[in-house]
Order: sequence, then C-alpha cells, then structure tokens
Amino acid sequence: MGFKGLKPIMYGGREVWPLVEGGKGVSATNHMSSGAWAAAGGIGTVSAVNADSYDAEGKIVPQVYDALTRKERHEQLIRFAIDGAVEQVHRAHEIAGGNGAININVLWEMGGAQPVLEGVLEQTRGMVAGVTCGAGMPYKLSEIAARYNVNYLPIVSSARAFRALWKRAYSKVPELMAAVVYEDPWLAGGHNGLSNAEHPTKPEDPYPRVKALRETMRAEGIADDVPIIMAGGVWYLRDWENWIDNPELGGIAFQYGTRPLLTHESPIPQEWKDALRDLEPGDVLLHRFSPTGFYSSAVRNPFLRNLEARSERQIPYSKVEAGEHTVRLDVGVKGKNFWVTPKDLERARSWSAAGYTDGLRTPDDTIVFVDPIERDVIRKDQADCMGCLSHCGFSSWKDHDDYTTGRLADPRSFCIQKTLQDIAHGGPIDENLMFAGHAAYKFKQDPFYSNGFTPTVKELVDRILTGD
Repeated sequence: MGFKGLKPIMYGGREVWPLVEGGKGVSATNHMSSGAWAAAGGIGTVSAVNADSYDAEGKIVPQVYDALTRKERHEQLIRFAIDGAVEQVHRAHEIAGGNGAININVLWEMGGAQPVLEGVLEQTRGMVAGVTCGAGMPYKLSEIAARYNVNYLPIVSSARAFRALWKRAYSKVPELMAAVVYEDPWLAGGHNGLSNAEHPTKPEDPYPRVKALRETMRAEGIADDVPIIMAGGVWYLRDWENWIDNPELGGIAFQYGTRPLLTHESPIPQEWKDALRDLEPGDVLLHRFSPTGFYSSAVRNPFLRNLEARSERQIPYSKVEAGEHTVRLDVGVKGKNFWVTPKDLERARSWSAAGYTDGLRTPDDTIVFVDPIERDVIRKDQADCMGCLSHCGFSSWKDHDDYTTGRLADPRSFCIQKTLQDIAHGGPIDENLMFAGHAAYKFKQDPFYSNGFTPTVKELVDRILTGD
C-alpha cells in the first residue's frame, strides 16, 4: 500500500504503481531514468523525441545534419529519431527487468511524428506497453496503436479536447485507451495546451477540470477504471489526498515530470541538476516564444530573458503611409517603404543607437531590432533548419506538401532543436532553453534534497509513496 491506500493498478498485463514518469523530449528522459522508474514498479517513459543513439563504444552519436536541403535533413532527422528511440527502449526494457512498464512519449507536433512512431513500434514489439502523445490533436494515435497492439494514452488539457478526439477517432479503438493524461496547462513543464478560452496568467484549479473530464468520459461509456493521470504540479502525494479513492474522479494516477530530473539516473548534465536546487517561486515562465506556437513553461534564465527583451524591441509598420503611420523608418531597414508612428520612430532610433542596428520583419507586420551578432545567429539557425516540427514558426518549415508554412520566418522565436540538444548534452544552461514545471522551486524547499542530497530513482519512488 502506498500513501492513503494508493493501490497498484493493472497495466500492460501486470501490477504497477499508478506513478508515471513524464516523458521529456530531446534526451531529458532516456533508458536510464525510465528503466529505473519501471524497475521501481512504476510506469517509466522513454522520450521518442530525438532520442540519443550510441556508437560501438557506447558514446552518444552527435546528430549532425549535413544534407543540402531541409527535406533531406528532415529525412536524416527521422532516421536519427527512430534509431535513437529504438535503442533507448531496448535498454530501458533490460533495466526494468520485467518490473513496472515502459511507455514511449511523442509530440504529435514534432516533424515526422507518424513515421517515427511507426518505425519505433515496428522494432520494439512486446517492449512498449503504451504510447503517450500530446501537443496537437493526435487523431491518428488510436489507429497506429491498433496496428501494433499497444495501449495509447492521449494527453489533453481539457474535457473539450478529449471529447473531440474521442468522437472523431478514439471511440473506434476504445479497448486500447489505457488512460487519459490531464496535463495542467498552467503547471506542467514543456509545451502546454492552453486554449484561446483560457488565460495564461489566470490559472484554474485542476479539480473541477479533471471532474469535467471524468464526466465526459463517463458520458461516452468509458469505465472508471480507465485512470485519469494528473500531470503538472504534482510533488507531494499528500497534496492530492482528496483525489485518491474519490468517487467523483474515478481512477487517478499521478505523473512526475520535474522531480525525476534530480536523480542519479537522470541523464541531464550536472550543471542543470545543480541549477534546479536554486529556483524560487516564479522562476518558471509560461511563455509564447516556442516555434510550435504553443505556450510552454521553462526556467526564466538569460536565454528566455533575451527573447523577452527582443520582443520588447518591436514596432508595427505599414508599407504605405496610413493612419498614425506617418513617418518613414530610417534605421534598421533598407528601403523607404516602412511607415511607422513618430513615437515608434524615436524608439527605433534609440535601439539602433544602443547597438540594435538590424531590423527584422516578423509575420505580424512588425519589426524587431537586434544586434548584428544576434541577426547572424538567427539567420544561420533558420538556414540550418532540419525540420524537427510539423510546423515551425521560426523557420517557416512544414513537414508535408510543399514544405513551407507560407508565412514569413519569425525572428522572435528560436531553433528549439538546437537549444534542447545543446542543454541536454552539456551546453551552457544560461544560453539554452531549460524546460521545467512550475513546482520546480520545491527542490529548494523540500527537506528530502537538503545538504545536496540526490536520490536514486528507486529512493524517489519510495519517498513519493510515503506521501512526501
């Protein structure tokens, strides 16, 4: 028995704790962390988002994209992704030693999501218990799961999103839907499913939202023993006491994304682990700079502050003199046909004088001002695009049809593949995107981590089961 009568559930043909390791893409969860989580009796999650492969000596193979065109680089990316995830699943399965279960996690919005998922499942038969998938509306998830006879666990942030997926696709394969992950859009790390109806700075209590999700599931005839997995902001089980064995909510499991980052088996570099211990409340920012167009949550480090500052150096323009746009912009751009307000002309001139001499157009008829070094980095990163998303705002890549979104590339964003690969493999934590959930400040407050203590995954799972 765990905290307050938390009981094991049947999953993947065996009893497991209803504790799920959240999958963190681009090598922040791998075979070591997920294999150990399963070995401890929980559900480990191998991230199948650009996972690492290894050479004959066991060294990580750097993902170098040397093909000439974006489309060819995208094909290299899919190859890397399949090889890496297959390798990770095989290793995780071995570490688990027949305990717990191994899931894989994919983002539907990643480039080539479908061929990657199919390629991985093809080569890992009998090893993967289920596929968790969010970021977008993955209608095809159930049909792919049916083809390979694995469970699927959709990730949603509202009852409405679930109902749309169920009506259109999942109702045809009800027997393989093992759980529904409710990912709280205000608390979870990484990409968040905030809809236009929800306000980024006005978090809602998850209880009524999860209750509404359960009511929707019941209305569709889904049994209460199909658990809802609460994800985002979960730290101490004692905080969720009234959720366990609660007839209103039905079966509940809990997903941990942030806490497993600080374990011995966690593959993230030591510098990143150390930084987690120093975070304060409010140090994780829900922002919109991601090239996916989704909101996402990450540590508000210098990298993120720089993106905030860049967007603040931004003015709207017209191609013709119109309304309040009565003066021509004379800094940052070549050509005479950028009309702005007199006030914005003053601002632009002051930015230019401060060294932000280059104006870059955005898809929203605005111009942002950057320094020449930043301009060169942005242009190079856009040119080097390897198509890691299905649609990328930063490079205007699209992974099908004519391979372009048809919009101007957006200099207010960044190459997410480059920065996540870099931080996961030892790059400077101040110069890269550092995803984290909003409860990450608890590392500093939780006595479990005092005096620099780092638990093994087994010690963490045992600790969680006590309620702490």
